[in-house]
Amino acid sequence: MTKTVEMLFDFVSPNAYLAWYPLQDILARTGAALTITPAFLGGIMKLTGNQPPMVANAGIKGKNEYMMLEMQRFIAKHGLAQFAMNPHFPMMTITIQRMLQQAVDEGRGAAFIDHVLPHVWERGVDISNHDAILAVLDGSEFDGAALLAGAAAADVKARLTTNTETAVARGVFGLPTFFVGDEIYFGKDRLDGVEEALTAR
Repeated sequence: MTKTVEMLFDFVSPNAYLAWYPLQDILARTGAALTITPAFLGGIMKLTGNQPPMVANAGIKGKNEYMMLEMQRFIAKHGLAQFAMNPHFPMMTITIQRMLQQAVDEGRGAAFIDHVLPHVWERGVDISNHDAILAVLDGSEFDGAALLAGAAAADVKARLTTNTETAVARGVFGLPTFFVGDEIYFGKDRLDGVEEALTAR
């Protein structure tokens, strides 16, 4: 049976970008397959009462500074020097997440992420802006206008909502989150655990 890791993903998370590329190396080393589950991080945060770390840690002296130090160490370790915080962060990603859902339904979720991620977390594109999204997809293998129109469809909206609610029911409180079988791993710093779990299967 093929080993599989599931990644719950939202473009708004800088850590989703930082985890995406090391994850590809893990897939290559372990021969595992990847399942992508789009979810809406804003909805997850609301349903769980969670807060972004920068907000939650604001009153703790030194904690946000240390978090940024660990991020820089991770970036250096994995050769992700092209990463840059998006000046529009946090962006409203509900539309592009619905577009990702359609790409996943077509079996092209990974290709969609590969194409869009650098625009968001290297080039600072505001993906809450529909015109900007269309510009990102122009000339790609994706029909941006068709995906944008599809994002308004009731069934696409419902799938993303269901993904988000189901994620919370499974114990998800933030993104990126990974599952290997029933085992949950939260964040880019747990990729070692993901690889260990895949290797043991």
